Amino acid sequence: MGDLVDVGNDGTRTRTLGRSPALWPLLARGAVLSPFKRPRTGVTVTAPRTRLVLPGVRVDLGRLAAYERACGFGVGADELPPTYPHVLGFPAAMRLMSARTFPLPLLGLVHTSIGITQHRALTATGEYELAVCVDDLVPHRRGTEAVVTTEVRAAGDLVWESRSTYLARHAVAQPAENGRTAERAAAEREPLPVLAEWHLAEDVGRRYGSASGDRNPIHLHPLTARMFGFPRTVAHGMWTVARCLAERGTPQAARIRAEFKAPVLLPGTVSYGARSSRFELRGADGGRLHLTGEVLPLA
Repeated sequence: MGDLVDVGNDGTRTRTLGRSPALWPLLARGAVLSPFKRPRTGVTVTAPRTRLVLPGVRVDLGRLAAYERACGFGVGADELPPTYPHVLGFPAAMRLMSARTFPLPLLGLVHTSIGITQHRALTATGEYELAVCVDDLVPHRRGTEAVVTTEVRAAGDLVWESRSTYLARHAVAQPAENGRTAERAAAEREPLPVLAEWHLAEDVGRRYGSASGDRNPIHLHPLTARMFGFPRTVAHGMWTVARCLAERGTPQAARIRAEFKAPVLLPGTVSYGARSSRFELRGADGGRLHLTGEVLPLA
């Protein structure tokens, strides 16, 4: 069955998909189109007004178990990990960001943050409707960020939503650093108490990629990582936040925020720190900050 398209009064095209898109063709298309998408200083770009909807989504329990093992969650519980709906919506997000109408190059896009609101626990055996859109394109001090939103509904009720930012680096007029940015940077220089140290194997990226479907070459092998400027294989950003949440646990209804600061190279050793609602991932020496985040109960 082909996609169903509806155009709203505001011009937004809602496309209902018959099935989840395959990731490899989207990666290939995005790679081919990337050289023709070159953002320039002073040129405003707009987000495509397209919303993808995927109804009747059910979780593959085998892939879920592989994901839980790769990220350190307990296997077999009926409650989905709070990061797993991102995996379900990622192919639709990739379809939007690899399209001709998306003005930023897919190659080189960096996942810089994710905010998750989980309104209640999601069951592994439930049926869901996913909706994904590029909500906005906003200026960033290093280029332009795409804001991608994902919504998950069960029986019409919104049960989970996220807001991810992806940065396309390009030349911009550098703004002056404001006081709030400087204050936050100063706070991040003070490490949180270390609660665990993890020795990460070189195959972490391949195991997570197999479980999640995100087989970006920088995560799979040192040779392909070096082709994109990394000295070794790089762990997925979403693996780092999932591993931290597996360690600390989350309420069934929660607000989660994570910012990806620096890549985690594989193999390697990292330290997990936490205090109250905050958590972070640093290099084993407590130096380089890789990830910072916060978990708050949803009132």
